[in-house]
Amino acid sequence: MTTDTTAATAARAPVQGGAFYRLVWKWHFLAALYVLPFMLILSISGGIYLYKPQIEGWLYADRLHVEITGTPLTYAQQIDALTQARGMKRLRMVTVRDDPTRSTTIEYNDGENIRSVAWVDPYSGEVLASVPRDRLIMRMVKKFHGELLGGAFGTKFVELAAHWAIVMMITGVVLWWPRGKRSLRDAVSLPRSPGRAWWRETHMFTGMLAAVLITPLLISGLPWTDVWGGGLSYVQKQTGQESVSLRFGGRKPKSATDNGDTLPIEQIVAMGWEQGLVSPIEVKPPRKADAAYWMRSGSRNRSEQTEILVDQYSGDVLKRIEFSENPVIAKTVSYGISLHQGELFGPLNLALNTLAALLGVVLSVSGFVAWWKRRPAGELGVPRAPETNLGWGMGATVIVLMLLLPLMGASLLFALLLDWLLFRRMGWFRSDGVQPAE
Repeated sequence: MTTDTTAATAARAPVQGGAFYRLVWKWHFLAALYVLPFMLILSISGGIYLYKPQIEGWLYADRLHVEITGTPLTYAQQIDALTQARGMKRLRMVTVRDDPTRSTTIEYNDGENIRSVAWVDPYSGEVLASVPRDRLIMRMVKKFHGELLGGAFGTKFVELAAHWAIVMMITGVVLWWPRGKRSLRDAVSLPRSPGRAWWRETHMFTGMLAAVLITPLLISGLPWTDVWGGGLSYVQKQTGQESVSLRFGGRKPKSATDNGDTLPIEQIVAMGWEQGLVSPIEVKPPRKADAAYWMRSGSRNRSEQTEILVDQYSGDVLKRIEFSENPVIAKTVSYGISLHQGELFGPLNLALNTLAALLGVVLSVSGFVAWWKRRPAGELGVPRAPETNLGWGMGATVIVLMLLLPLMGASLLFALLLDWLLFRRMGWFRSDGVQPAE
């Protein structure tokens, strides 16, 4: 075989080994340019939100706990006390617990129609505090985590970061995988090199752990998103896999309107305890003459979140919904949310999610420092990638990722278009000659 024939054959064959590694590194680098700032923000905000019960217990201790000073007032009396003190245009929900030292939580629209949350002493009727719901500290943290306080516009950026973070995790595993002189023992060892190499090793070691702990959290958070979550909801609807919960709407049974007066919340709550609902019980009053009382267990354990609809006049149970009635996909999504919030398997879940949040911070900082120390002076330091065709396998992988992560796919096509129209002419994001250290 001649030298020319050998060269032509090599050019036609998919590039393996070093070329593949360099291409993956470039993908990893470009994904990280967008992802790492978001990962830092989301790791900090998500890590804080994991401790919502503990933080709120500390922040609101003066309004959550009361002294037992006699016989509790009826819920109607407590609602009247709140109405007189703050005004009320709409009663939204009453939350009660089986602990006599806890205040009653009432969600309502105040006199200015602002959705608010109040805590009422069940013994004296004193309104211990009332705050607009969107000014609750942990709700603000949650909104910041989910949408960067940017509403529907901001949540798209968060979703895009989650999509590319999954790509970053996949490419990071490829880069971490032992090869050449780097053994498995080296790959799983704590960072020990001096100088800038320490930052690179720290980033790779942290990334190894992050791929295991953060990737499930990224995936479990996708059902909350607009694009991916909206697509999932459509699939669930078409396949009969929707949640049976009526918490956020749905067609509810109607009350018979010829059975007398509306029953007091007191009686509905008593029914909730009799029906075996786990504390706390959340009760939504009916808004129309033919509507029903809706109540559920607000337990952090998903399997205990039973819902009951009660005829507002007769007190008949119109419908009882158990979590176990949900179809497989709905259950999976719900358990995924529980995993994401550190609630699925108790303290261990909380500990693992806390570690994941810490890893996200270290991964972001170490990735930035490693890049900053490694990049050529005055350049972006984009890794040098081969221009050679890498074969159908890599192309198929990219197509599958684009289908599974549509927002990532759309952004990739947009980036390729910008690269063709603009970046190539301006020299942006071109390889700066930085070689990967395999």
